[in-house]
Amino acid sequence: MDLSLATKDEGDITVVEVGGEIDVYTAPKLREQLIELVSNGRYQLVVDMESVDFLDSTGLGVLVGGLKRVRAHDGSLRLVCTQERILKIFRITGLTKVFPIHASVDEALTATD
Repeated sequence: MDLSLATKDEGDITVVEVGGEIDVYTAPKLREQLIELVSNGRYQLVVDMESVDFLDSTGLGVLVGGLKRVRAHDGSLRLVCTQERILKIFRITGLTKVFPIHASVDEALTATD
């Protein structure tokens, strides 16, 4: 399985639509995308993970790294995820306390967390 990435701007927030598997092989592609967005001054990010089939520790590390990058600019990184098997990974690792996780892109866009 491969990784698909698409971005769209919603005002001052950039939505990153991620699909497929985020693992040791594909995570660098996501890392590059997040670095490029921050380098271009996009510090308010929503990562839509509704089409993600698999997430490993490398993928988690990329998301944490992205969060650190946007926070260095007083930005935010919100996740959109409703899949139980993916949410379970965030719960087990305690990252539900670190990332705001929303049920929809619309909810993430209007959140004030």
